[in-house]
Amino acid sequence: MPYGQDQMEAVAQDLALRGFAVWNMEYRRLGSLAAGWPGTFDDVNMGIEHLAHLVVNGVDLDLTRVATVGHSAGGQLALWAAARQRVARLKVTASHVRITAVAGLAAVTDLVSAYENSLGGNAVSEFMGGAPADLQARYESASPRCLLPLGIPQLILHGSADDSVPIEMARAYNQAALDAGDCVEFIELGDAGHMDYLDPCSEAHAALCDWLFRLLLVS
Repeated sequence: MPYGQDQMEAVAQDLALRGFAVWNMEYRRLGSLAAGWPGTFDDVNMGIEHLAHLVVNGVDLDLTRVATVGHSAGGQLALWAAARQRVARLKVTASHVRITAVAGLAAVTDLVSAYENSLGGNAVSEFMGGAPADLQARYESASPRCLLPLGIPQLILHGSADDSVPIEMARAYNQAALDAGDCVEFIELGDAGHMDYLDPCSEAHAALCDWLFRLLLVS
């Protein structure tokens, strides 16, 4: 796949300059050995748990205030990570890091809907190993919409001009999360497209920074 960790470098550096400790994670993407279910999910889980290892080895991190943030398919993984302890199929089952907030930026919040609407062609089927009708339990363990309520504050940012992930998916997820009792801040960004979130000077990034500051730095 053409997209990777380097896409988030500019916003990660900007967040670090604003006072956040930032962990820009990579994981197995389609085209890599054992990517998809469950390899990619194991990568995300172990990457998060590595924060506890860093603290044990003297890195000054506050693990009582940890937020996951992800864009597009990474948004799906960021939201999934907040509920990962409820998913049985993990290499690391005893978690030492609890996610306290999560932000999805133009996130794929519903894998079933993404499959039905052929987002990214056959990317969802390839990522999950088949169709929802054949792998219901797997989709229920991976799709953020199926894992509600997450039980932590959420930010859902989505642009009305997004031609990759339809804003209707974000609207439906927001309503489902509210109905499930979650605390969600849903922001529709005027004319923002799918890639605006990668620009530290964008309105989308400013909205993320404002939310992270309120949730993590002044709480």
